[in-house]
Amino acid sequence: EEIEQVGGDINAATSVEQTCYNVRVLGEDVGLGLDILSDILTEPAFAPDELVREQNVIVQEIGAVMDTPDDLVFDLFQETAFPRQSVGRSILGTPDTVRGFDSVRLGDYLGRTYRGPRMVVSAAGAVDHGRLVADAQARLGGIAGAGKEAPAPARYEGGLTLTARDLEQVHIVLGLEGRSFRSPDYHAVQLLANVLGGGMSSRLFQEVREERGLCYSIYAFHWSYADTGLFGIYAGTDGGDVGELTDVVIDELTGAAETITETEVARAKAQMKVGLLAALESSGARADQLARQILGFDRLIPVEEIVAKVEAVDVTSVRAAARMVLAGGRPTLSAIGPGKGLEPAARVMERLSVA
Repeated sequence: EEIEQVGGDINAATSVEQTCYNVRVLGEDVGLGLDILSDILTEPAFAPDELVREQNVIVQEIGAVMDTPDDLVFDLFQETAFPRQSVGRSILGTPDTVRGFDSVRLGDYLGRTYRGPRMVVSAAGAVDHGRLVADAQARLGGIAGAGKEAPAPARYEGGLTLTARDLEQVHIVLGLEGRSFRSPDYHAVQLLANVLGGGMSSRLFQEVREERGLCYSIYAFHWSYADTGLFGIYAGTDGGDVGELTDVVIDELTGAAETITETEVARAKAQMKVGLLAALESSGARADQLARQILGFDRLIPVEEIVAKVEAVDVTSVRAAARMVLAGGRPTLSAIGPGKGLEPAARVMERLSVA
């Protein structure tokens, strides 16, 4: 309420490896924003009635995902790729786990994990660096400073998850192990995803949608974490078209190792650079980027350095990235939809495994 009173906004978000608490305010209200965030982190109330209310909200959000197949299929994909591991679990959790938290458990979690070496204060825009550092030290300097706990290494396993539902379409996510954001091959794999399914000029969009009319939405992605990654392709199609669609997807994926062109790589590099530079126009995006760099690399990375790494990737590197991804172990496939479309989806595993 205090933040909105001055026209700002406050939010929080959780990804697979990080949690972000943020405020957006005018420069004159930076101190207020830091005060509010500091109170949240150092003196959370966890009032029982508020906790129950928020648990109910999250359970409703889980229900919304369960009712949205093109969201749920990604949760199943992640869980299938990394079974029985924290990196494979849904960020939202389950209704049982959410309702199982109380103020004691939450307080214990904060005490164990919200430690100085694990936290970064980042700001961009109308902010005085020296004053922000001093204010952050005054408000957050009392947080315990135990060393970072090393998380258990992720173990990519892959596999198949099919969920029969009475839907109009089959939603499919097919993928393999990708690369960590720390890997020297990271940018090559990112560019591979762009060439295959990064826009209307990409191979999959042109061949699957424009030439054959087999889907409305199809794209490739590369999610990167501290020690692993996921390379994948999503599509939604009629159950009767699953076989043809997946055949084309596999042909494009396996053919990429030999046929990707310099023109395609140049276009993908241009798109990636524009995305990097356009993000600099948003103070929120810049603050987020700075925090992620410190957490992931323990240093700030100039955008010129990132652009140089993108520019250094050539067509040979992207083709090699395609071969590397294909050789990365057992595929992962998750599919949700009517039963008639699930059987041909399952056959994809066998074909891709021997590709």
